[in-house]
Amino acid sequence: MVLGVPQEERAQIDALQRRLAQKYAELAHDHVAAVVQHVYAGFNQSTLRDFIPLLVERRAGGRTG
Repeated sequence: MVLGVPQEERAQIDALQRRLAQKYAELAHDHVAAVVQHVYAGFNQSTLRDFIPLLVERRAGGRTG
């Protein structure tokens, strides 16, 4: 988890994690969560955060499926 990020961003990451878990229901929920958190952690140092949830969803979806 990234500390010091806006609550809205965290809520968006949580929602996309749930969407990907539903989309890839054949995979363990823990696996999907780990992929999302790994991708999300890659943006720790990003200062422009507006598009991070979208970028995380695209990259995590590509690694999950």
